[in-house]
Amino acid sequence: MEMGNSYIDIPKSRFNEVVNSSNEHVISFGACFSTEADSHLVCMQNEDGSYQTQANSIPGKTRRVTGASFVVFNGALKASSGFIAKSSIVEDGLMVQIPPETMEGLRQALRDQTDFQIPCGKADSDETRENVNVRWVDWTAPVNSGVISPVDGRSLEGVSSVKIQQDSEFEMDGQTIRCTEVFYLLKSSDVSLSAVLTSSAQFQREIATASCAALCPHLSVLLANGFNSLGLRVSTDSDMVEYQAGSGGHLLPQKYMNDLDGALIPVIHGGSSCVPHQAMDMEFFFYISLSI
Repeated sequence: MEMGNSYIDIPKSRFNEVVNSSNEHVISFGACFSTEADSHLVCMQNEDGSYQTQANSIPGKTRRVTGASFVVFNGALKASSGFIAKSSIVEDGLMVQIPPETMEGLRQALRDQTDFQIPCGKADSDETRENVNVRWVDWTAPVNSGVISPVDGRSLEGVSSVKIQQDSEFEMDGQTIRCTEVFYLLKSSDVSLSAVLTSSAQFQREIATASCAALCPHLSVLLANGFNSLGLRVSTDSDMVEYQAGSGGHLLPQKYMNDLDGALIPVIHGGSSCVPHQAMDMEFFFYISLSI
């Protein structure tokens, strides 16, 4: 968002998701972090439970372009409102209220993958109007931009990852540990990521489960020492498997590694046929949080 204009840039590669992401009266999009913006909307909860919108800006820089977290198009604006369309900030996103005929025009533009402009303002006013611009762009999302390894601070930008859901809960003294994501750094161009994901699925689950079980008794101490996010890097090859664990770019103290050894070694050397033999690093991300 900038003075007089708001822009919703939609990647052409996401066409199928866009067409299938709306209902009869509302179209809503989640937005990614904008590297072009110098500020971003955030929603803060006050002590009384109410919410307040603020814009976080780069210190010492004039705010010109503000990023939002979502946009909602509501096609129920009535002519009696006195507006041809209305744009407003809601929490950390943008709400655009438009009449039904404008909504139909927007839907058609989305189906045709064409740009669409929505002038906003009062119907009986000659004041400068704000424009909401929907644009289709050639853009590919960067893969894990800015992500670094908790183990040693190594950049994981460009490294493919998969989100995972644990089958079991690991909770101790009001804290919970979860494995949320696994990064796959392949060291050979002869192996595809899809093949690795299929062949290593069981190994991935067993490593994540064993690690959570090993660290569960230490959650209170880990959290108290600032170790709320941890990484486990498992390196495999045709004839070896080794691993490292760390948090904040530093290896975990040996007492935690001893418990990890006791849990991971049976998985790795237990004669299981699921151990990958491809040359790669699998990096597991774990988060410790207060139980809800």
